[in-house]
Amino acid sequence: MKNYEITFIVDPVLSSDEIKTAANTYSDMLSNEGCNIVHKEDMGLKQLAYPISKRNSGVYYWVEFQTEQPSVISKVELALRRDERIMRFLTVKLDKYGVKYNQDKRDGKIGIKREEKVEVEVKESKPEVAKQDLTKIEGVGPKIAELLAGNGILTYQDLADASADKLKSVLDGGGAAFASHDPSTWSQQAGLAASGKWNELQKLQDELDGGRASSEEE
Repeated sequence: MKNYEITFIVDPVLSSDEIKTAANTYSDMLSNEGCNIVHKEDMGLKQLAYPISKRNSGVYYWVEFQTEQPSVISKVELALRRDERIMRFLTVKLDKYGVKYNQDKRDGKIGIKREEKVEVEVKESKPEVAKQDLTKIEGVGPKIAELLAGNGILTYQDLADASADKLKSVLDGGGAAFASHDPSTWSQQAGLAASGKWNELQKLQDELDGGRASSEEE
């Protein structure tokens, strides 16, 4: 027997029952024509590569089948072409490699899901960064440190590289309780901490008032 697959797109504006009826019409038609249905799949609503009949998406269905009479293909394609519910269709004859590929895919031997692949790549390419105690920066309390961490500022170097405007934006985003804080010296303090200059950091902090430069208070 020869192997084929048909993929067709159903108009998404139809009701769910009408969409299922349209899909079943062609699997039933193939069965009635003596075809052996190997597999059929509702692939769901997908974005179209380009608009079709003012539609930007469609409901995809896929049927793999076997038949001894290839003439049935013309009959099914004619019905698909005349059916206003069907936006597009494509019939493909499968060789032994295509049949094996489809079976291996159904068995889960090939075709890692995109979401799983992305997750693996992220885990491999982004090793976990050791979080540092940002509360050693005068003016940064536990809650502010948590807010900074939520915005990707986990280390002294992260804080040293952040501009005052960026830090102010992070604080403003945390709400009124954070917006009143002044981060103008945090980057300078964090730069000393990142370099291991703890004595210099202590000297600087002795001149600060709650993390603010003493000249700002006057």
